[in-house]
Amino acid sequence: MVEEARGERIAKFLSRAGIASRRDAEVMIAAGRIRLNNEPVTHPAVFVKDGDMVLLDGKPVSEPERTRLWRYHKPDGLVTTHKDPEGRPTVFEHLPPGLPRVISIGRLDLTSEGLLLLTNDGALSRQLELPETGWLRRYRVRVHGGVAPEKLKRLADGMVVDGTRFGPIEGAIDSVQRANTWLSVSLREGKNREIRRVMEALSLPVTRLIRVAYGPFQLGNLASGAAEEVNGKILREQVPGLGK
Repeated sequence: MVEEARGERIAKFLSRAGIASRRDAEVMIAAGRIRLNNEPVTHPAVFVKDGDMVLLDGKPVSEPERTRLWRYHKPDGLVTTHKDPEGRPTVFEHLPPGLPRVISIGRLDLTSEGLLLLTNDGALSRQLELPETGWLRRYRVRVHGGVAPEKLKRLADGMVVDGTRFGPIEGAIDSVQRANTWLSVSLREGKNREIRRVMEALSLPVTRLIRVAYGPFQLGNLASGAAEEVNGKILREQVPGLGK
């Protein structure tokens, strides 16, 4: 009730407006890029109330819209970032027309494909990325070579690779095609390049990686490069406390 009376913290406001994550919004504040009612914002403990004007680089920031979520089928060869310093093509340069400014929930690396969730609400992105949310990420993974049962057991037990501890990963063989094996793989945390790193440590180089589900949301038959909005009622059912 106290925060409602004071308004909303400016980093949260910027996050809900789809400008940036709260952390990135705080970086913008520190860089002097944010003004509130034409006064510079110098620290994140500033509150935005109804009727206030927020400016980013001198341009007004629109009031946050209702929280929305899209399923996007990321193709191979795109980087999950708004701008790549190496000049590689990005997801956000190749989204279908008509989408508002969105950010991703988690990432898929350059050569990975499949389901990438997009939202206009940075607070939702942060919430669904947290390991505490406990949502299962499911993948289809093609590796070069045969997969012995003991390798699947090592996955299930968790592994340390180059000093990084990876939690248990569920793996099962789907099919064997000559020198390749297709696996169904599930994990809950999803550290940077986790599947590729643990498979490489097991001498099973990944030749294709497709995310087929993120929590309750499925890739389904969504065409490569296409995006489809999740029904608002379904979104509220799957993310308790989201509100309207």
